[in-house]
Amino acid sequence: MHQFFVKDAQVGKDFITITGPDLNHMKNVLRMKPGELVRISSESGHDYRCSILELTDTFVQLDILDSEVASTELPSRIFLFQALPKGDRMEYIIQKCVELGVHEVIPVSMKYCVVKLDKNKAQAKQKRWQAIAESAAKQSKRSRIPQVHTLMGFQEAAAYARECGCRLVPYENERGMQATMDALQTVRAGQDISVMIGPEGGFAPEEIALLREDMQILSLGKRILRTDTAAVTTLSMLMLHLEMMEETADGSIFG
Repeated sequence: MHQFFVKDAQVGKDFITITGPDLNHMKNVLRMKPGELVRISSESGHDYRCSILELTDTFVQLDILDSEVASTELPSRIFLFQALPKGDRMEYIIQKCVELGVHEVIPVSMKYCVVKLDKNKAQAKQKRWQAIAESAAKQSKRSRIPQVHTLMGFQEAAAYARECGCRLVPYENERGMQATMDALQTVRAGQDISVMIGPEGGFAPEEIALLREDMQILSLGKRILRTDTAAVTTLSMLMLHLEMMEETADGSIFG
């Protein structure tokens, strides 16, 4: 069943109307026909199972068969602060972390980032990254499209991360997994969680010193992980913990 996202204004009592690029995709790319079933998610977090009622040159009208509060989202919002990596690794990170349930992705310029983007290039990259997030959200049947921010400087990103109740920083020079287990034990449903991932060259000494002041520094094991591997590993751990909390009586699978 194909997935599409709509604004709340497009959702009526019994019908949903689709226009714009999704209309073209449904009609001319997918060649969908009346009677086909589709899954629609609204910006307010509701999922709808719909049947195509009519396709015209200007709109698609969908008959709402049933609806439910979004059930594919994690019970906490995860904000991924990702140091700008080389090549197309940011695209991979966004795709996989959207599949894993990230709420927002914030690209960050850090001291040891190899790639440097000017304002125009950063805006062009952000537009492409947002399209990748939307595609991944559709593929993984997310109930919302995660936002990909424009590139932030380190100080601005650190200040934004501090707004989250739980603040995690995987660091390649940290040793011992107990702190990681302890940090995961503190994660609770409903919390906003920030995850700060460093670049290929690692955090600069002054950057990690600043983050240590009020964030939890974690180890991801004895091996040095690439920046994209670190992001996916951390999101995977959080997804497992949060989803299992919903299925276990004591609210934790660790410890």
